[in-house]
Amino acid sequence: MYAETIQEYRAHLQDELDGAMLYQALAEVEKDPKLAEVYRRLAAVERQHAEVWKERLERNGLPVPTHQPSWRTRTLIWLAKRLGVGAVLPSITTLEQIDAHKYRIGGDGATMAADERSHARLLRHITQPLQGGLEGGALAQIEGRHRAGGGNALRAAVLGANDGLVSNLSLVMGVAGAALPSGTILITGLAGLLAGAGSMALGEWLSVQSSRELYQRQLAIEEAEIASNPDEEAEELALIYQARGLDEEQARAIATQILQDEANALQTLAREELGIDPQELGGSAWEAALTSFLLFAVGAIIPVVSFIFLSGTAAIVASVLLSTAGLFAIGAGITLFTGRSILSSGTRQVLFGLAAAALTFLVGRLIGVNLGG
Repeated sequence: MYAETIQEYRAHLQDELDGAMLYQALAEVEKDPKLAEVYRRLAAVERQHAEVWKERLERNGLPVPTHQPSWRTRTLIWLAKRLGVGAVLPSITTLEQIDAHKYRIGGDGATMAADERSHARLLRHITQPLQGGLEGGALAQIEGRHRAGGGNALRAAVLGANDGLVSNLSLVMGVAGAALPSGTILITGLAGLLAGAGSMALGEWLSVQSSRELYQRQLAIEEAEIASNPDEEAEELALIYQARGLDEEQARAIATQILQDEANALQTLAREELGIDPQELGGSAWEAALTSFLLFAVGAIIPVVSFIFLSGTAAIVASVLLSTAGLFAIGAGITLFTGRSILSSGTRQVLFGLAAAALTFLVGRLIGVNLGG
């Protein structure tokens, strides 16, 4: 037997016993009895994992070391007792995600890795628990009817237009500062619009497409887990519902009913565990790219349009005035999801945007003077 394998067994045993101790401590600190029961059950799973590694050590004639909790475990328990469970859950969630990758593929390792992934997903749900059982909004959220996509889309629209406006205003003012002809400024502004919008579109396409491919892989893994371990998936789903405010009996009944239909189970687990809508998988990459292109272009055309009809100082002044109005409108739009005053948000946006434009104008003027001289 290789020394590194022995060390690996002992390290896994240490981690599992640390996890069991940590979850048991959370159960003792947690004031909500339903969540406390969830933590106790998680501790039980970790103890089951620990027994696997104990058995492997004993099978090879090796002593089982006495458990001494790690400094991280002691620290997390100390913080949980003094600051509450919520203060340490994000750290524990991250640790569970890391633990999902530490086991070798195959056999017990694959099962335990799946358990660690499940624990991480469950803890993310616990950080946003629902209250009040199956009434009203809780039922709607369990069934996946409440979505926050609209707010995110609005935010993306406002920020996309802002990127186009500020970046192209700065570019146009930089060229204007160098005292180049209006035709040159117009061409530069249009080139900046196309380059920036194209870059944004490509970046958005890559982002959405990569997310879709990741979601597809996660769905395939989830489907395999449903087929191979339906009881574990039902238990996991029951824990999620219990963490959200249902009692254990209700949670188990709902989970068992859902797992009776594999297709429905995959749809539900994808939404509840992974936060994925299997029907959309993050949306269309091409639609996202086109939207990003158009939003950037809408903002970027504002400082350029005056150079189509005017020239010289008049075009520059008109560009600044139009851009000021656009910046204020964007600042006002931001208040839709910040709740700030329209005047203060709009004014702040104008000041930041014009400051960037003034800086590039001065740089352009310095470069233009030096080149001209």
